[in-house]
Amino acid sequence: MKINRHWLWAGLLPVMLVVGCGGSKEKEEEEKKDDESVSAIGAVGALKEMASKAEELQKNGPVETVDFRKLKELLPADADGLPRKEATGEKNGAAGMVISTANGKYSNDDGSESIELSIVDGGGSAMMIGLAAWSMVEIDKETDNGYEKTSTMGDNKSYEKYDNASKDGEINVLVNKRFIVSAKGHGVSMDKLKSVLEDLDLDKVGALK
Repeated sequence: MKINRHWLWAGLLPVMLVVGCGGSKEKEEEEKKDDESVSAIGAVGALKEMASKAEELQKNGPVETVDFRKLKELLPADADGLPRKEATGEKNGAAGMVISTANGKYSNDDGSESIELSIVDGGGSAMMIGLAAWSMVEIDKETDNGYEKTSTMGDNKSYEKYDNASKDGEINVLVNKRFIVSAKGHGVSMDKLKSVLEDLDLDKVGALK
């Protein structure tokens, strides 16, 4: 079965950006070659898994996406104490692939703390390969300023990134292989972002039809 090359490369690009390791200029040439070899192996492995996922999706076919109004109903009135300022939703599609999205924006009065919560339903289409490429790789990086890693939230694969200095962060969760729920924040802790997703009830999101 042939794989749709357009979606395959669309999914591969973020994977290569994630798994690629450039190394510092101060490293020895031999170490750089080793790093490049590891990156190449990781990229090839990710590509193979993506190709397998794409073939599986083409075989089973996507399902109809949930009406974005149902997704909007799941957006909480406040995000761990931050009141909701705006809630929007929409449905977009191309080439027979449709995505439903609901977004909620939350902040305190002076805007020093803000969170954007989104729920995306791709109906299990090949488009999800690109949107959740992080779900097919393992990431674990840490610096003096923050970290980036893949993990799990309950039974769901997750990706999180946080900057300690700016208190900017995000956490994305792939639910039931079709929904991507994410919380992006400014001026808030990662614990607060996780608390928002826990209050959202990911099991309820995954049960939507």
